[in-house]
Amino acid sequence: MRLADRDIFFNVAGGVRVKEPAADLGVMVAIASSYLERSLGSDAVIVGEVGLTGEVQVIGHVDALVRESAKPGFRRAVIPAANARRWSPEGGGVEGVEIVGVP
Repeated sequence: MRLADRDIFFNVAGGVRVKEPAADLGVMVAIASSYLERSLGSDAVIVGEVGLTGEVQVIGHVDALVRESAKPGFRRAVIPAANARRWSPEGGGVEGVEIVGVP
């Protein structure tokens, strides 16, 4: 995506400070969603750390994040592909939550 000619503004509601590196991927998906005029849906949670060259890096506590996101009703979790490959419903996965890996 060519975004060099675009102005991108990002605001966190209420002035909350984001310290979680796994919020990177959510911001990137929000930008792409706006640019492409396509929605990922309101039932998806997106977690992952994005490196300087655009690679999506493994995160350590993805199982807890997915489990907590299922409580308010998220049914799809977009997570780093390396985490998704190791995902196991028997090993703490969440029933009814689709796991989507991003390379």
